Amino acid sequence: MKSEKPIILLIEDDPPLRQLLTTTLENQDYAVSAFATGREGLNATRNQHPSLLILDLGLPDLDGQEVIRRLRLWSKLPVIVLSARDQENDITQALDNGADDYLPKPFGNAELLSRIKALLRRVTAPSANEQMAFEAGDLRIELSKRRLFVGEREVHLTPLEFRLLAELVRNAGFVVTHRQLLEKVWGPSYVEHSHYLRIYMGQLRHKLEADPTRPRYLLTEAGVGYRLSDGEN
Repeated sequence: MKSEKPIILLIEDDPPLRQLLTTTLENQDYAVSAFATGREGLNATRNQHPSLLILDLGLPDLDGQEVIRRLRLWSKLPVIVLSARDQENDITQALDNGADDYLPKPFGNAELLSRIKALLRRVTAPSANEQMAFEAGDLRIELSKRRLFVGEREVHLTPLEFRLLAELVRNAGFVVTHRQLLEKVWGPSYVEHSHYLRIYMGQLRHKLEADPTRPRYLLTEAGVGYRLSDGEN
């Protein structure tokens, strides 16, 4: 019988942590399907139709990065990576491979649960093309009309500035890597041109932040990318 609860598929090879996460998630009314290897987990994603995947990178058969790459060949299933690897290149690689979020170990259960809820909200929300507007604080962005308001004031953006901001809106609350932004906004041949991002992000901050040196909305994730604050995280 198909579960009516959201199914979270967990791939974690450490038995005590796997059990702890299973208990924590079940207490929050999620159905949990847990596996110790990447291959078992990948097979389960095809058969069990989960709502979200929580993935460790250090697995005994497949590296978690490879699990993400294989999954993204056929699925858009939301993925949160939990890993003891906390170097910037590990985080950017996981996000560039297609993970939606990354939480280094050790982590708090409250933060993990908050990120799960945020990601499930994003998945079930209307697509960016369907959204009438994004709002956070005094910021209002109308994607369909290509208009930006700060308070009551409408702010003019160049076409490239708006494309950059729109990409962040589509991922509001989550980190978008430098590579992802460059590829989406400028194209695949520009993924190494990170100075473009610094220039345009600076321009955007001057247009929509009260204090561009202490941004409230356009947040830098050092060495990884940028995140548009949705007012909740």
